[in-house]
Amino acid sequence: MCSLKTGLKSKKRLKKIRQYLEANGVSYDLLRSDGNESVERLSRMLCNNAYKTVVVVGGDGSLNDSINGIMSADFIHKDFAFGIIPSGSSNDFAKFWGIQPADYKKAVDAIIKRKTRKIDLGVCDYNTSNGQVRRFFLNCINVGLGAKLIELSNSTKIITGSQRISNIITMISQIFQRKSFNFTFKTDSENLHETVMSVCVGNTTGFGQTPNAVPYNGMLDMSVVTRPEWWQLFEGFWLLGKGKFLNYKNVHPYRIWDIAFNDIGKAKVSLDGRIIQQKMLMPIKISVIPERIPLIIP
Repeated sequence: MCSLKTGLKSKKRLKKIRQYLEANGVSYDLLRSDGNESVERLSRMLCNNAYKTVVVVGGDGSLNDSINGIMSADFIHKDFAFGIIPSGSSNDFAKFWGIQPADYKKAVDAIIKRKTRKIDLGVCDYNTSNGQVRRFFLNCINVGLGAKLIELSNSTKIITGSQRISNIITMISQIFQRKSFNFTFKTDSENLHETVMSVCVGNTTGFGQTPNAVPYNGMLDMSVVTRPEWWQLFEGFWLLGKGKFLNYKNVHPYRIWDIAFNDIGKAKVSLDGRIIQQKMLMPIKISVIPERIPLIIP
């Protein structure tokens, strides 16, 4: 087994994880990343060297980096499986499977038992001035306000040192802006031209914006949010926190196989919590690959 440590701040917690692994006789190599590109490169290297198990100790962003490294490998062992020990500011994908960040023992026990389930992977294809790009995602893609909130939250966290405080500051800062965008997009069932504030395409819960999405039905969920009055945003954020986002009257839900954005104006795009910094040329095509990778589950 290889454990890929990414972004883990607590040395004490890492020590406990290692002690629990060793107490249960788990043989492992621990690799430490030094950035996003490093996680992707190390994951690719491990697959090319025929490792059967790669486990990420990190959050949603690190999982995304690792998955993209795995999917770009030249070789993947026939008995390969991907595992998670959650640690980071955002762990929505792990929580979907009932693995809480504080309960590292449950995550390690699952790795030892090695019960797997093949899960879907979301795919995002787009072009840049340097050529075609394909990126995979486990959780979701946000376009518009959702991506902007992620960008601002990451920036304010550097100043405040707290993810919760940065989230509150970010949400308050956006209440009176309510910026909307003219989107033109096509799903597998219809063509849409809408003035919207945010779109989330989820393979799983989409950080609460696609709460009914599951990564094993071969489909994606999409939530389209139209521009509300400023006071209605409070209700939207409250319902998001309660896991009832689809009850918000400005949300229009879809279940789709694929979608192509032909115009998103100047909206930002994030993929599993990572802002795409490159200049994306239209169209942006999003689809799903059913049962693409074996995930270790509790």
